[in-house]
Amino acid sequence: MDRQYLIEQIRRRRSFLCVGLDTDLAKLPRPVLEQQDEEPLFAFNRAVIDATAPYCVAYKPNFAFYERFGLQGWQALERTVEYLRERCPDHFLIADAKRGDIGNTAAMYARGIYEEMGFHAATVAPYMGRDSVEPFLEYRDRWTVLLALTSNPGSRDFQFQPGADGGMLYESVLRRSQEWADEGQLMYVVGATQGERFREVRRLAPRHFLLVPGVGAQGGSLEDVCRHGMTQDCGLLVNSSRGIIYASQGDDFASAAGHAARELQEQMAGMMDKYM
Repeated sequence: MDRQYLIEQIRRRRSFLCVGLDTDLAKLPRPVLEQQDEEPLFAFNRAVIDATAPYCVAYKPNFAFYERFGLQGWQALERTVEYLRERCPDHFLIADAKRGDIGNTAAMYARGIYEEMGFHAATVAPYMGRDSVEPFLEYRDRWTVLLALTSNPGSRDFQFQPGADGGMLYESVLRRSQEWADEGQLMYVVGATQGERFREVRRLAPRHFLLVPGVGAQGGSLEDVCRHGMTQDCGLLVNSSRGIIYASQGDDFASAAGHAARELQEQMAGMMDKYM
């Protein structure tokens, strides 16, 4: 999926919502767990996808929630991706894998995510430098989503330390990585809890899309993100996971997820009218 097509989907749906499929077996509603004839992770994902697809433009399965179950988890992830590609062919699919290695290892990660599983994008940690990112960038029709400024409290341990070019480390990531690829291939993760930093991020990366976790359960402000981070092309994919997929623990879990997604989409439509 290229940049222009993604922008068109955002404008058409009046949404820049990404639904995070952080599917935790311990949090699944009882009706899903009590099914005897279907694997629960996939059954839950399928119901959530059906309910939320009209209100979002992207889905982001978090690999950790599937890897934790070994082969069974990988099969659930593969079935989820297959279902997304069939049910939601216009949605942007992000592999939240946070890969970060060099040489043949990075090439195998990229091949698995892009070729075997068919994701449009993958999250990648840039700490090991250019040669850990290049194998992903070799796929010209896919996106690399670099971790730049994350939403967790520990982000200050390293990301705010002085970088090689005199700024903070996250600023060095933004500056240096733009030498590797343009805004048609690179996105950046910038946490919603870093709202006051979005103005500086936009100064350094004015046209790149930002994948923004942390709205909702983590306390980030959609208003702040949009005020300082939205561009004429929107330039944002705001992720919500727990606030949507666990909106209810009852029989109505899917409809509750759809309602939560619709509420966020309606807020996003208002932000687009206000800031685009």
